[in-house]
Amino acid sequence: MGFKVTYLRVDSLGRVNLQDLEKAITRNTILISIMFANNEVGTIQPIEQIGNIARKYNIIFHTDAVQAIGNTRIDVRRLKIDSLSLSSHKFYGPKGVGALYVREGIAFYRQNDGGHQERDKRSGTENTAGIVGTGKAIEMATENLNEYCNHLNNLSEFYLREVNRRIPNIKINGDLSNKVPGNNNICFAGIDGNRLVNELDRRGICVSSGSACSSGLINPSHVLLAMGINENLAKRKFKSKFWKRKYN
Repeated sequence: MGFKVTYLRVDSLGRVNLQDLEKAITRNTILISIMFANNEVGTIQPIEQIGNIARKYNIIFHTDAVQAIGNTRIDVRRLKIDSLSLSSHKFYGPKGVGALYVREGIAFYRQNDGGHQERDKRSGTENTAGIVGTGKAIEMATENLNEYCNHLNNLSEFYLREVNRRIPNIKINGDLSNKVPGNNNICFAGIDGNRLVNELDRRGICVSSGSACSSGLINPSHVLLAMGINENLAKRKFKSKFWKRKYN
């Protein structure tokens, strides 16, 4: 479409290098778009530092926060986020509903012509039930967020500690000190990931050998390959997640 896209490498923990980001900026750069938290390994990117770099060069900063919303507190002003996308079902809202936050003063061209709904940003009748459901879901999700995250972190730490103690030749992927709670990605040497998933499924344990959007693919995870994990080991991984949400 006439735009040049620069793709940044990540380190062994799945993090973007801030120096690489700054070096990639040219006088023609108009947008920086970085995932807030990775859906496979849970690593949270240095969003505040990225936001500061974007402001330094007067570049719009967008983040895909689908995995982060409902799992960590996000202050768009403090983090210097100009635009943020989210998906309702990730915090137990209605399925098929998404939202885009755009900072006041950021101009963008609408993709849908016709009516003047959404302050002339997107034509078409609003999904009122989906909008209300999403608003209520995020209100409830953030109400007990600290309790929710602490519980998931405790479960995750116990789980990883026991896996480490009981099973040899494993590799835990991602940034354990800075990730969304409850997301665990592990490689098990010596066994195919899909075989392991099937065996655990027989025992009533829910895991996956990849993200939901890559379901059915036999190729190793592009996320793990980007992190420098060799292809053979990348095929021998699964991802588990914990959930616990209390609503009154």
